[in-house]
Amino acid sequence: MTHSPPPGAPRARIPGPQQPPPASPRIRAGLWKHCLLGGLALWALTALVTYVTRDTTLLPTLILLGSFLVPVSFVLWAYERHARDLGVSAILGCLLTGGTLGALGASVMEDYLLRPSLWMFLGVGLVEEAVKLGALMFVLRRQTRLRGLRAGVVLGATVGFGFASLESAGYAFDAAVSAEGVDLRALLETEILRGVLAPFGQGLWTAVAGGVLLAYRRPNGRFQFAAPVVGTWAGVVLLHALWDSTHGIAIWLVARLTTTGLDRQLFAEGYIARPTEQQQHLFTLFSVGGLLLVSLLGVSWVRSLARQDPSWRNTP
Repeated sequence: MTHSPPPGAPRARIPGPQQPPPASPRIRAGLWKHCLLGGLALWALTALVTYVTRDTTLLPTLILLGSFLVPVSFVLWAYERHARDLGVSAILGCLLTGGTLGALGASVMEDYLLRPSLWMFLGVGLVEEAVKLGALMFVLRRQTRLRGLRAGVVLGATVGFGFASLESAGYAFDAAVSAEGVDLRALLETEILRGVLAPFGQGLWTAVAGGVLLAYRRPNGRFQFAAPVVGTWAGVVLLHALWDSTHGIAIWLVARLTTTGLDRQLFAEGYIARPTEQQQHLFTLFSVGGLLLVSLLGVSWVRSLARQDPSWRNTP
């Protein structure tokens, strides 16, 4: 027997169908442009105020803005164009956690394993590319759905850009500190140079290695180091070593072409005493040309991977 509620009593609300949980926040299209332009304006304003006031408390703001501006803008661009289905949490985890773990691991391993030598640049490439891939695997260890070439390229690049941001901050800090005090000009020059080169370094190499790593990831989430994964990592290490050694190779080539009695120490010391005008021009040509060549090789590699994966053409 059913009992009706007394007159005037509030009626119980019958629960309707359960609604799905709200989706993760979506980043609006074109945000990367606003981030890049707005961040550049803030960085320039901070630099101007620091120069006028000589307020050293602004140096951390200046360094962090300049170091993270270009890498974060590229991560936003990659997310908007190719990775909206991966989720914001995966992007942030790879950028912050992956980048930090990579930087810490590289610092510890390089300190204990590497010593100045002609092979040091190869050692740096081996260490840094290994720890960045290790950081990527650590961040994604429980997210088994994240696999495939496209996801690996985007998330690998994100780890690399996080690593590059922290590395650039360290270089900018070193440039700012001198025996005479704070060298603001050296700091700004370092940040501008590394900002221009940021898209063609750490992020690009880890994008290639991460893409192949996640392409061979098993459905259960386990990573497997098949021959293509190891071969790709070795190729990326070689690109990294060539990039780092471009300065020394350029000096060696200049000395080879313009002097007799070549000194092998030129490669390790990194400079030519009292260079002539011809040597200065040749050094600029070889150093810039070397960086351009390595960048083109990396970009071509990423594009060739994208052409192999049909999911790039169906990006959400």
